[in-house]
Amino acid sequence: MSSFKLRPHHGVCIYFFVGKGYSEDFTANMTEVVGVLKRENPEIALTVGEDVICRCCPHNIEHRCESFDKVTRYDNGVLKLCGLNDGDKIHWNDFSSMVYDKIISAGQMESVCGGCNWRCYAESENMR
Repeated sequence: MSSFKLRPHHGVCIYFFVGKGYSEDFTANMTEVVGVLKRENPEIALTVGEDVICRCCPHNIEHRCESFDKVTRYDNGVLKLCGLNDGDKIHWNDFSSMVYDKIISAGQMESVCGGCNWRCYAESENMR
């Protein structure tokens, strides 16, 4: 797995990932994806749609998230704050740095991730 699609808001999720998820399959897949990103720094294609993480999510029904409107809003928020567009290609380390600088350390989590069920981990786990 050296190049793949990634939802923009998953850049935020990955930053705070602590080995917990919706199911065992989801968590195992997320762990694998995070490992590849950190080891290989692949080029990713940002997509406002199903990505490599969604494929094992129990909320992914026939290639569409049950919370489509909400996650699309998260994706568009990340793209806007990072100055990127759907379909842009960028190396993981560059994207991860943008997410950290323009969203996490800039205090923009609420504007992007407001309403996310996983925010409690972002607030309780001071990663990095």
